[in-house]
Amino acid sequence: MESNLPGLPVQSLRGVPELKYVNADNVVRYRAIMRFFYQEYKRLRYWLKPEEVFEGVKTWNVWPDYTLELCQKDLDQLVEWQNLTARHDGGRSSTLEEYLRKKMQYLLRPYSIEIERLLETLEKVTGYGGSLEASLFDTIGEKLFDIRSKAGEMESEAALELWNVLYRSFVSLHENAADYIASLHTARAEEMMVTDSFLIFKEKLTDYLQNFVQALQRSAYKIEGNLLRINDTVRDLFLEQVVEGELRKPRLEDEPDREELLEELRQGWTNISRWFVGEGASPSELTLLERATKDAIARIVRSAIRIQERKRSGLSRKKELEHLARWFASVETVEEAHKLSAFAFGLFRVRHLQGEDLRDSDRADMSSWQERPMVRMLRSRSRKRGERQPVDAVRDNERRKEREREAFKLRQAEEWRMITALLERGEVKMSELGPVTVKERLRLLQWIGRCMTAGKGYSFVTPEGVRIRLSNPHTAERTILNAEDGELEMANYELHFMLTEAASGLAEGVVTAAAENGAAAEAWSAREEAAAVADAPEAGSEAEPEAQSGSEAERRDR
Repeated sequence: MESNLPGLPVQSLRGVPELKYVNADNVVRYRAIMRFFYQEYKRLRYWLKPEEVFEGVKTWNVWPDYTLELCQKDLDQLVEWQNLTARHDGGRSSTLEEYLRKKMQYLLRPYSIEIERLLETLEKVTGYGGSLEASLFDTIGEKLFDIRSKAGEMESEAALELWNVLYRSFVSLHENAADYIASLHTARAEEMMVTDSFLIFKEKLTDYLQNFVQALQRSAYKIEGNLLRINDTVRDLFLEQVVEGELRKPRLEDEPDREELLEELRQGWTNISRWFVGEGASPSELTLLERATKDAIARIVRSAIRIQERKRSGLSRKKELEHLARWFASVETVEEAHKLSAFAFGLFRVRHLQGEDLRDSDRADMSSWQERPMVRMLRSRSRKRGERQPVDAVRDNERRKEREREAFKLRQAEEWRMITALLERGEVKMSELGPVTVKERLRLLQWIGRCMTAGKGYSFVTPEGVRIRLSNPHTAERTILNAEDGELEMANYELHFMLTEAASGLAEGVVTAAAENGAAAEAWSAREEAAAVADAPEAGSEAEPEAQSGSEAERRDR
């Protein structure tokens, strides 16, 4: 029978006769024999005689009237099911019966060892279990850094050990975290979160989850950065060293295929990368784990709040308040009432009240009870409509808008004149520029910053249709840029300027508008001074928006 699934060997889909003893008719006898073999295996006793197996199973008293002949039949059946391996016992016979009977010894097979190990683990499962081990993030980050820095320098044995530690830590982190988060969503957890005893456990559980989230956030960028810096060449070189170390192990069984082993390691590396970095547009498993942990914290806090509210809602303090009221009524002086209030209520919650300072004395020891009261009218919180308040007229900002519009056109014209001059040169280096103004320096730095963040092309198109490209973003050459406000040491970048086809027909109109705006610059500044004088008699609230808009214009220009 051949498998129709690509990459899946037929051996993976075969029947498993080794599992027949788990559900056989005499399952109690078979399970007892296999468990006895497994316990002796853990004690480093491998080959066992039928008499030893019979005596060990007999002490458990799992089957009445169990005999050695019945034990021998069970052992033969387990050999037939490929759970045990049998060999002839070449030792000396101590009795005539042993000499006449064919003596055999039995050994657990690898499949049976794993089955018994699994069954032993399943017997201990009472829930999801799991844990949130924050230290595993640091281990994974350190191992990835070692791979990135020492990929071509490690010996094959060291590479194999490094990979084993890395992948075991990753698998342990993934499985334990998934199990622990799942345990918080079980029915048992839901029942516990509504009991009063949960309040005692809440603080410890919340701190545990918060510490894990903090460790995750501290190490996430470190792990992600190391994974992104390990390219395919470094990864393949490291995995080749791991395969070499694995193949150097002396084996009595068949040696694994090199290509299959390498493909398995690549799949493991892909699992790590997808878990921490993600794949395509889908979020990484690390992001989902962080989100699930934060949701668990929110659920715990909400459950604790509901429990506290339920406890408070069911209590009536009427008798306590009546007793306290009678106590206050029996006090004869105000001083004793103050003392009783301090003992009963402690410090009151701080409230900030606004008002005038009308103190009649500068004495520091004067009590607030001796101060003159400050009367302040409080606005009603009722939803009913109160008295109609006077409505302020809408302020006319048309002149300010016009000044801002002209200032923007002027800045646009200045920028276009600078771009036009650079378009004529085609390309320019920072070292070839002479003294520049402050605005020109800001524009140059803005263009360089946009080119650096534009991707692999290192270019962008201005609103006027001019493409600006940075040709040497990683240059090590340094230069000094002379500006009006000082000297700036920077990399000797080279910028290229080119007019796009879509903007070729628009260039003439922009040049004409730039010339007109440039000629009107002096007239505009004069009008601005005249407008400022005209606005001076108005309220101070008009000048404040102007200053604010001016600062906003400067920020946009920068």
